[in-house]
This record gives sequence, C-alpha cells and structure tokens, in this order.
Amino acid sequence: MPVNLVPSIIAGVPLPVVLIDREERVNAMNAPASAMFGAAGTGRHYITVLRQPALLDCVEEALRLRQARRVRYLTTDMAREATYEVVASPLGTDGGQGVVVVFTDVTEREQMGQIRRDFVANVSHELKTPLTALLGFIETLQGPARDDAAARGRFLEIMGREAKRMSRLVSDLLSLSRVEAEERVRPDARVDVSALLRSSVQTLRPLAAESGVEMTLEGADIAVHVLGDSDQLTQVFHNLIENGLKYGGTGGSLRVVLTTSERELAFRGPGVRIDVIDRGEGFDPVHIPRLTERFYRVDSHRSREMGGTGLGLAIVKHIVNRHRGRFRIESTPGQGSTFSVMLPVA
Repeated sequence: MPVNLVPSIIAGVPLPVVLIDREERVNAMNAPASAMFGAAGTGRHYITVLRQPALLDCVEEALRLRQARRVRYLTTDMAREATYEVVASPLGTDGGQGVVVVFTDVTEREQMGQIRRDFVANVSHELKTPLTALLGFIETLQGPARDDAAARGRFLEIMGREAKRMSRLVSDLLSLSRVEAEERVRPDARVDVSALLRSSVQTLRPLAAESGVEMTLEGADIAVHVLGDSDQLTQVFHNLIENGLKYGGTGGSLRVVLTTSERELAFRGPGVRIDVIDRGEGFDPVHIPRLTERFYRVDSHRSREMGGTGLGLAIVKHIVNRHRGRFRIESTPGQGSTFSVMLPVA
C-alpha cells in the first residue's frame, strides 16, 4: 500500500494514530491523536510532539530496528488519568518507510484490575482478623485454659462473635454479587414502599429500644407503589435504618420520612423519597464520595466493633441503581446525617 494513502486511512480509525515518515517527522495524525498532542504537530520532528521518554524510545527502536515495539503510555486525558497501550509498527515491505503509532486506551481495563486486586486484599484482611482471633483462642483452650471454666466461657463468647462476623461478611459478599449480576435487569413487580418501610421499622424497634433511640416513621400511612423487588428494597431500608441506629444513635432520635412528589427532579416525573435522618455525631462530608465503596469506613474500628462488614452502603447503591433510583448522603459533623433514597413511582 502506498504510504501517501495512509493518512486517508487513519482518518477513519477511532483510535489515536500518528504516522511518522522515514525522515522522523510527523507525516499525519487523525483527529483523536490531534486532540492528544495538538494539531500543530504535523510536519515537526516526532521528538517535539510525543515528548515522553518511554514513548520516544519505543518509536526510535521501531525506526532503527524496523520491528514492532510496544510500550505503556500514561497521561492526563480530559482531567482524568489515562493509560494507553502503544504499538509502533514499521511501514513498507522493508520497514523503511516510517512508523505508524497506534494508541489503545486501556484505562478501564487497568482500573478493573486494580479494583479486583483491592477487593481480594480487603476480603483477605477482613477474614484474616477474625480467623487469627479464632485460632489464637482455640490454641489457648487446647493448652493453658484447658481446665479454666471461666476463661473457656469468655473465649467461646468471643469466638462466637467473630464467627458471626465472618458469616455476615460472607452473606454480604454473596448478596453484593447477586445484586451486581442483576443490576441491568429492572424489576417489574409492583410493590408498596410504605408497607415495606412499616415492616422494616417494626422489625428494628427492639434494636432502637436497646440503643435508647426514639424512632419515628412519617408519611407511610398511604400506599405508594413502585416497580421493584420487595426483598431488595427491604434490604435497603433495613440497612439504612440499622446504620442510623448504630452510628447515629448518639443523638437519641431517628426519623424515617417518606414523601411523594408529582415531579421529582431526579426522574422528571412522579417519585417517592425515603429519608433516614439521625441526629448523631455526623462525619466530615469529605468521606461522602467514597462511602459506597466496598469496605470503606469513616471509623474502621468503631464499625467493626458494631459488627459492620463495610459492604452495606455498596449493596444499597447497587440495589437503588437496579431500580433506576438515586441515592444521596448528607452529613454535618455534630449535627447528624441524612441518607436518602429516591425511586420513580410506578
């Protein structure tokens, strides 16, 4: 293929492509490449256009050795960190007509790999702590505390608590996996949000009494129907109310408020909003963007002491997404927090 046809061909390629001729000058760039390096780069020496040392070495070796070379290229693209896999391939039958450089965006693939690595590390850490405690107590009961009834009772109580914590973690992991698998499939059953809220509040009243929190439910007197999965929505309400009682109970009160709107801005149509409002310690809003990440905690020690797995809000987010809803968090240190779920009305 004549080299002079290549600029016309690369113009239709969606990936950034840079054509460097035998004189080591940029002969042509398509639109995506021009957006990365500037349209004024055509006609200049490739060193003044590509700049990054690893990228320059890749092109130089392809020109000199007349063999394809690969390299990773890291840059800030549109206010985000981007990673490209770059292939520099010689042109012409003998490789002496220059080099075509193709950039493939692998940012998402790299991020998913990092998420998987972080997930495995977090799960391993969350399981290792209770397992270490269990193994230590078992060794003690088999050895020095074999005949100590008081120590045996105390250790068995702690072992039971740690085992329950691991069980909750495994259950939440399975729940999160199921929710993520179904996230793209929107539920089509009509469910009464008011009834689900009344049931969740009634179920958690013993916990509220134990925590010394006055819990009230407002606006759930009439039926409000949405297209949803009743089990998953119950899990959302249960998680949010339980979190409010555990972490916001220092304020002594918890309000669960249901309101409807004929035109909810989030959906540009009728919607229902459920607010779980506590008057506890609150937290710095800087944490809000990360609260729905798996295993992210504002106070790791306190969360574990309360029996939290660090997955509750991640599950809530995915369930709300499946229902095409919105999830909002607001908090002010010393004034409490508000967790809000907005759902489109059926």
